[in-house]
Amino acid sequence: MEDVLIRVTDRPQLKDPILVEGLPGVGNVGKLAADYLRDQLHAKPLASVYSKFFPPQVYVNEDGIIRIVSNELTYRRAQKPGEHDLIILGGDYQGISPEGQYELTHRVLEFCHGLGVKEVYTLAGFAQGHVVEQPRVLGAATSEERVNAMKAHGVVFSRNDPGGGLIGASGLFLGLGRTFGIEGVCLMGETSGYFVDPRSAEAVLKVLTKILGVAVDFSELESKAQEIDRIAQKIHEAEQRPSESQREPAREDLGYIG
Repeated sequence: MEDVLIRVTDRPQLKDPILVEGLPGVGNVGKLAADYLRDQLHAKPLASVYSKFFPPQVYVNEDGIIRIVSNELTYRRAQKPGEHDLIILGGDYQGISPEGQYELTHRVLEFCHGLGVKEVYTLAGFAQGHVVEQPRVLGAATSEERVNAMKAHGVVFSRNDPGGGLIGASGLFLGLGRTFGIEGVCLMGETSGYFVDPRSAEAVLKVLTKILGVAVDFSELESKAQEIDRIAQKIHEAEQRPSESQREPAREDLGYIG
């Protein structure tokens, strides 16, 4: 088996497609957003990505049928003037090693560049180490022009955040993308970093859909966010009632993007 194998499902002719990447990471913000966008837009299968750089694992469904872990590329053609064709990358894992991260990113970019991609948006979570009730969307971009364009959509570019730069696929798709002449933006939703965060994913997706000019019904994602809010509230209440024999140590602040 090759280190990275891209098994093509369809060979559509796309016009100036935009790549949207959302793989598992902090709070699963990027994955939630990309998967929700794919489902809402009824994106069609394009290609499956298999790799030695994923964990040696298969999933088993309720009927006992297995499938090997993978990443999936789907596509959606523009539906009206002003929209772009889209390619959406989601999946089970990022690469489990630095070598794997680079190889997987390079191969996917190479494939998408061959389909005409010149622009990429990567979606991620930015961990703050505490519950964020109204998450901001932070940004990083490949040019000053794109920074200014994102500010018009309410994206925050902070002098100190993200400290240490972007880690993982959300950063590499921008960095390596430039070697293919692909420019782009990373949209990071603030999140606690402690659990899956649909509210942060919703914040990121609301910005992205405005940029792309596509309409999405957020009601299902909002319901998931409310459920997580209820869970977080119960955890908070439990933390406010430590046992007399043992107090839970305070959690340290986090600062990580993925």
